[in-house]
Amino acid sequence: MSLFTDGYSSFSVLDLSSTQTFYGDVLGLRTEERDAMLVLYLPGGAEAVAYPKGEAHQPATFTVLNLVVDDVPAAVAELSNRGVLFERYDSEHVDEHGVYRGAGPLFAWFKDPSGNVLAVCEKD
Repeated sequence: MSLFTDGYSSFSVLDLSSTQTFYGDVLGLRTEERDAMLVLYLPGGAEAVAYPKGEAHQPATFTVLNLVVDDVPAAVAELSNRGVLFERYDSEHVDEHGVYRGAGPLFAWFKDPSGNVLAVCEKD
């Protein structure tokens, strides 16, 4: 028997308005403002919560959310058309579109309006 009944991830953001626009309108995730926070409904049934910290917010320097896709290059192209800017990390394994093509599954990283790092990735 598990001690835990459920779980979710959370991270801070500057404000809920730009966060809802980005996660809801740009990324296409279902969102809901609840208790002065923004609930992100992720594919597969999981949830993440974004909570506003205003000027006290410090962007995460690590990936706070991985979004699994069937085809990373196609997802990068689609999200780029929606205005998402992908990070171009200095690595011989990262192509000109920001797609990591080293060992393991493909990844591509980008930031939300608060500077938090997100990724699209394929399952290994």
